[in-house]
Amino acid sequence: MNQAESGNRTKSPVIDVRKVTREYLAGTFTAVSDVSFEVQEGQVTALVGPSGCGKTTVLRMIAGLEPPTDGEIVVYGNSVHGPGPERGMIFQAYTSFPWLTALKNVEYGMKILKVPPVERRKRAMQLLEEVRLSPAAHQYPAELSGGMKQRVAIARTLAQNPRVLLMDEPFGALDAQVRWEMQEMMIEIFQAENKTVVLVTHDIQEAIYLADRIIFFTRNPGRIKQDIILDFKAGRRFRKKEELLEQDGYIRAEQQLFAWMREEIQN
Repeated sequence: MNQAESGNRTKSPVIDVRKVTREYLAGTFTAVSDVSFEVQEGQVTALVGPSGCGKTTVLRMIAGLEPPTDGEIVVYGNSVHGPGPERGMIFQAYTSFPWLTALKNVEYGMKILKVPPVERRKRAMQLLEEVRLSPAAHQYPAELSGGMKQRVAIARTLAQNPRVLLMDEPFGALDAQVRWEMQEMMIEIFQAENKTVVLVTHDIQEAIYLADRIIFFTRNPGRIKQDIILDFKAGRRFRKKEELLEQDGYIRAEQQLFAWMREEIQN
């Protein structure tokens, strides 16, 4: 694993988080303090750290769902002051409309954007195929499992074609088998859709599998403890998790991340 060095990059970052602090309760509680990092085009970055370290707060600020108390977040050269179409958010909670079928849920955002019916139906079916849900296109959320509902949410977000995909513990409510199936599916989607991704997760193995880079936060108030590139992956994304486990460097990366987590929990 190598330290990420933003100073050596020549391209403008897609996301630029500049000395961001977020306070609550009239300044009596600080969730994150003086956080700065950049994310490059096409990079999958995982935010990892102990519970309550503020990683979801950082993600929500990037999404424009809440403002920083101090500092600034810039996405594609524009300061963030609210949600925008270039950013799509996938939450842990299932967000499908219960009165719409899976297909209609995926079409919904495109309908708001006035995409012609034939075009939006074609795109929705393509995305349901990508998330392996096309056989359930005409089923309602109440007829779907938790994993299937989350596939609908992922397809619906992708349907609006955001340039940046923000994911907040999207598989946290799923059982172990469904979780790794979803993780492998996301690798395929990252390859097919070529999005810039920021992912929040508590799961160290998930972070190593999905991400090109991991930003590890200290416990509250959250600050960046380490910012590392998973160089042992050599830029590759593995369709099967067992292929990653075979790579030289995987065990060392996992051990280091668990050690950092233990340091923060015990301090």
